[in-house]
Amino acid sequence: MDTAGRSPWSGSAGSAADPDALATIVYTSGTTGRPKGVMLSHRNILANAYSGLGTNPVYPNDLFLSFLPLSHILERTVGYYLPMMAGAAVAHARSISYLAEDLVQVRPTLLVSVPRVFEWVYNRLRDKLAHRPVARRLFESAVATGWHRFERAQGRAGWHPRLLAAPLLHALVAPKVMARLGGRVRFAISGGAALPEPVARTFIGLGLTPLQGYGLTEYGPVISVNRIHRNQPTSVGPPLPDTEVAISGEGELLVRGPSTMLGYWGLPEATADKIDSAGWLRTGDRASLEDGFIHITGRLKEIIVLANGEKVPPADMESAISMDPVFEQAVVFGESRPYLAALVVVDPEQWRQVVGERCAKPVQDVLADDYCQRLALERIGADLHEFPGYARVRRVAVCEEPWTIDNGLMTPSMKPKRQRILNHFSDKVSAVYAGHGSADNQEHASGLRAEGQPR
Repeated sequence: MDTAGRSPWSGSAGSAADPDALATIVYTSGTTGRPKGVMLSHRNILANAYSGLGTNPVYPNDLFLSFLPLSHILERTVGYYLPMMAGAAVAHARSISYLAEDLVQVRPTLLVSVPRVFEWVYNRLRDKLAHRPVARRLFESAVATGWHRFERAQGRAGWHPRLLAAPLLHALVAPKVMARLGGRVRFAISGGAALPEPVARTFIGLGLTPLQGYGLTEYGPVISVNRIHRNQPTSVGPPLPDTEVAISGEGELLVRGPSTMLGYWGLPEATADKIDSAGWLRTGDRASLEDGFIHITGRLKEIIVLANGEKVPPADMESAISMDPVFEQAVVFGESRPYLAALVVVDPEQWRQVVGERCAKPVQDVLADDYCQRLALERIGADLHEFPGYARVRRVAVCEEPWTIDNGLMTPSMKPKRQRILNHFSDKVSAVYAGHGSADNQEHASGLRAEGQPR
């Protein structure tokens, strides 16, 4: 604010600039439908960056490493305009494939990231420690002690004798892990998708603080973010200071504030459906508010309805499967089908370690190899053991090509484009249910009904 109380994006009497004029059109990623052109004004973007700057400290000597495309509004607002406001520097990664090298060379102090980067480091740590029991116990002890120290600092835990060992455990374990991220990261903003709790606990326990946030392109984009000294890793944080939130009767999160878009380009009906007459923006996400923190509980429309009427939210299942080092990517499907199935992309080396020499067919032919199919289902079953009984995957198909931004199967924030993936691999989707006639369908449907209660 200046001395007259004006915000830095409010313009002035002698300026021809209109803060509410159209600044950019950003197309949504199209994960759940046809992309729409989101019209954002100068005020929308600058208000969002300015509010974000007030949530966590960013200094002129900070260095960001930018690796998400600037066509993605999260990177543009938080990784471009916000550092400009703070006077910080931004280095640009060569590409996602070189990110591991660039992190070590650039040594950033702040990261604007998506969960997949943290999951990548986490899975490689697990793989490296899998056959080193002594190192694994030391690592787990360091993480558990670091997590307790974090919870105490947040006011959610008391003192414990094991905290005496925290400095030593941290010194023995954390620097080696943090070196993978350059060794200087103060905190990281994680957005675009949910950060799995085991991943968050691991990095927090090692001294790096991933601050989970949440937003929409239609809001320029940040709606909420955790703070360093007010951090609930299972939430997406409190809303930005100038952002109002509410929960509708259907459990949908509603948002209102200066970053609400002007509308969808050329789509007045879609705009009216998205923003009501009182200015509330419908997010499409189910949520709850607890002590000022927003907890996202699922998508309103991202629900699989099986043939027996059972409703299954797939996102958390996919996240759990992707946490397995064997499965790099996963999409669960089964709309109007008798049972759930999954398309997965495997890590070839990890897969060979699991199956050994027993799988005679190539990896993409797992459906045709009963032994490999059983092994894949056993692993997925273990990955989903904490889910209710209806969340059971009965068939698995393996995709031979990874889903990437370049082949159009991932969004710029590295979320799978569910419908496009299912269409692209329609032959595999069909093969999953091939040979399962009406009698089999009835058997699977009744079995799913019987298993529909939580375990």
